[in-house]
Amino acid sequence: MTIAQMLDNARSQLNRMYAFELPKALDRGAILVDIRPQAQRGREGSLPGALVIERNVLEWRLDPSSSARLSLATDHDVEWIVVCSEGYTSSLAAAALQQLGLHRATDVIGGYQAMKAASLLTIGTRSPHFAREIASLASL
Repeated sequence: MTIAQMLDNARSQLNRMYAFELPKALDRGAILVDIRPQAQRGREGSLPGALVIERNVLEWRLDPSSSARLSLATDHDVEWIVVCSEGYTSSLAAAALQQLGLHRATDVIGGYQAMKAASLLTIGTRSPHFAREIASLASL
């Protein structure tokens, strides 16, 4: 199998999302996950409101049965939207999440670059989980 075939296979399992669809997804409770490595985020810029989970630990952080899971990884029905720089690695990552039973996992077509082109880099700050985190920090 080639990487092109692997990518095609991964994408055939996903209901991939365009950047313009993100606002509606976040309003319904989807969680944006930035899997770009630190160096790449430093070069390209951040995604405020997105969870930063580097690719090498993604499955452990989002699997609800993992002892290393994040508190937001409550069950297999969470809608995770994975973002990488251009939408290649994120497709492979979202397919891996689906193999774990996270059936609503998907990615953004064109990744960070598509979000930037659509002027949606701060869209994650609209998400309910981000608002809860800000409120809890404000109460400290």
